[in-house]
Amino acid sequence: QVQLVESGGRLVQAGGSLRLSCAASGGTFSLSHIAWFRQAPGKEREFVAAISWRGDTTYYADSVKGRFTISRDNAQNTVFLQMNSLKPEDTAIYHCARVRSLTGTGSDSWGQGTQVTVSS
Repeated sequence: QVQLVESGGRLVQAGGSLRLSCAASGGTFSLSHIAWFRQAPGKEREFVAAISWRGDTTYYADSVKGRFTISRDNAQNTVFLQMNSLKPEDTAIYHCARVRSLTGTGSDSWGQGTQVTVSS
């Protein structure tokens, strides 16, 4: 079983940038598709982005396309989410998870999340 730990979330002004990290231990991380999800207060969890186990295919929600970039370093057992041009509506707890498909379905091995707050 892969264990995932997110980090990098903080308070940032609108228009700013953040890079989140999802560090893995155990299991077969390098053979796992990984996705980022987010959940804002009072809202359902939503899919943000996913990356294939080889890192050669990515998939994004329309709301972040062109602003966020997902990448991975299998040598470091880490997946990154570079977030640029942040908006107040990006405020949420961001989680990473192992997924069966790049659209975010079939998720398991969830991390505890990292808080991103974007001020206007």
